Amino acid sequence: MTRSATTSGTVQAPTATTTAVAETEPEPPARPAVEATANTPDAPAVGADGMVSSAHPLATQAGLEVLADGGNAFDAVVAVAATLNVVEPMMSGAGGYGAIVVYDAEEGKTRYLEAGSRFPASTDPSVFRPPTPGYESNRCGALTVSAPANVDAWEKLFEEYGELEWGRLFEPAIRYAEDGVAVDGVMASWIASEYPAFPENAREIYGGAGVPLAAGDLLVQRDLANSLRLIQREGADAVHGGALGEVMAETVGEGGGFLTLEDIRENRAEWLETTSIDYRGSEVVTGSPPSTAWGMLLRLGVMSRLDLSPEDHNTPGYLHALTETSKQGAQLARRYAADPPFDLLLSEDYWAEQAASISPYYAGPYEPPVAVDSVASCSPTGYTPTGPAADAQANSRGYTTHYAVADGEGNVVSATQTLGNVFGSKVMPQGTGLWLNDATAWSRFEPAGNVFDIKPGRKSFYSLCPVIVLRDGRPAIALGTPGGRTIPQTTTQMLVNMIEFDMDVQDALSAPRMSFVIPDILAVEEGISQPVRDDLLARGHNVRPATAALGNAHALTVEYDERGDPTRFTGGADPRGVGSAEGYRPTP
Repeated sequence: MTRSATTSGTVQAPTATTTAVAETEPEPPARPAVEATANTPDAPAVGADGMVSSAHPLATQAGLEVLADGGNAFDAVVAVAATLNVVEPMMSGAGGYGAIVVYDAEEGKTRYLEAGSRFPASTDPSVFRPPTPGYESNRCGALTVSAPANVDAWEKLFEEYGELEWGRLFEPAIRYAEDGVAVDGVMASWIASEYPAFPENAREIYGGAGVPLAAGDLLVQRDLANSLRLIQREGADAVHGGALGEVMAETVGEGGGFLTLEDIRENRAEWLETTSIDYRGSEVVTGSPPSTAWGMLLRLGVMSRLDLSPEDHNTPGYLHALTETSKQGAQLARRYAADPPFDLLLSEDYWAEQAASISPYYAGPYEPPVAVDSVASCSPTGYTPTGPAADAQANSRGYTTHYAVADGEGNVVSATQTLGNVFGSKVMPQGTGLWLNDATAWSRFEPAGNVFDIKPGRKSFYSLCPVIVLRDGRPAIALGTPGGRTIPQTTTQMLVNMIEFDMDVQDALSAPRMSFVIPDILAVEEGISQPVRDDLLARGHNVRPATAALGNAHALTVEYDERGDPTRFTGGADPRGVGSAEGYRPTP
């Protein structure tokens, strides 16, 4: 599991000629005196030789530890991901799936590491829709578990680019799992709301005597520590065919689910090409199918046809146009998710056509799916049908995590990983401490055969949208967010904030957001003023206050000297969560 550095060619002793030439070469300019700081709600973090931004301060510290030990951004990402499995266990982990965009500074190119889930080959889609008795309750629990891929993605990233020992990268996560971490307010609220749905083995970890842990309590996860040790020793094989995979499949089978060890063994992460567009002179890069992140690129393209200035931020006209663009994006995703025609959808002529179809005064019609079913209606007491407004709000929550890492060599990683819903399927195999995903629950079950329906053995579609923005061929921005089906909209708003409205990274993440949510809700955060809401109502939008935060984003930026070397990093962490961004500077 160790990747060794190698050199090629013959090493020769320097000659007098080469020494003389070297002595006449000018000294490189001194690097500016950049300190390493953490972000605040009002100011970004700053670093001289790297940046880590994640949804929990201890995960951010784990990444910084690895950089300080001589690791690169790719090493640090594995440490961050493993630690988030411990300190933010409701949002991601070894039982989940994800999407990773990287910039390889040595090769000068971006790549996409696709780590999505795959529907079990034996899945019977009919059990999730009428007339099957109990079809609604089947949309929760073991039947919704699909094959995970996160651990394989961590290993593939390491094998391709890592520099430290594989085992070193798991030390912080194992330490926090074994010694315990303090439960913060966000985690405490999720534990309290979901605790009744936990299996008994999970209740013993996340509570005591039938009472869930509260803020300030210590969460100790010894089973999880042992699972991480197994991954530390055996790598991805521990999951994809090994002991962890075996117990995952066995537990799901006992719960009536479809997942088998063969499904887990076959679902591996894969290196793919990225998808990108030019936006205002910047190249915005994200994942390719089965990700539907191209919907974010489409929204950006349409917005690029509008005449915007910094004064337009969160004005009625801007939010109206953004909402109409998001409606278009949702309908096009439903039409083209299986095989998007990028020559059409990502062309300037098409963007101009779509922009011209937007009335500046009135909300246009929106045709929702034939059936609007909720992936977020699995309550602790089972499947609970909800009305459109409640459904819309629930689908906007951040049941996912995002992190961004950069190093002093110019390598950058933007990664989004998830369990699906909070605590995934609420299935935890005995003795593992690992939550399993509920990716199948994010399907659209009706009508049968729609593009988001279940197809046994196929990769599921997902809206995870990690982004790297290039300027002059080098990374300038890396960002992403959780938020379910609202992710492409939140990502669009943050990019417009930074590129169009010239905000720094922290302001871009902190700014109030809106999101159009199927079937017809325009959810707006508190920071959007009442006069703006009234104007949007007058234009025909069904404006509702957002009852949950729209995302929990993390991001960084990179600046360069005249030679193209990174000289300054900034980072932001969403104030809607408890995460942090912190710069790295080596200790003298």
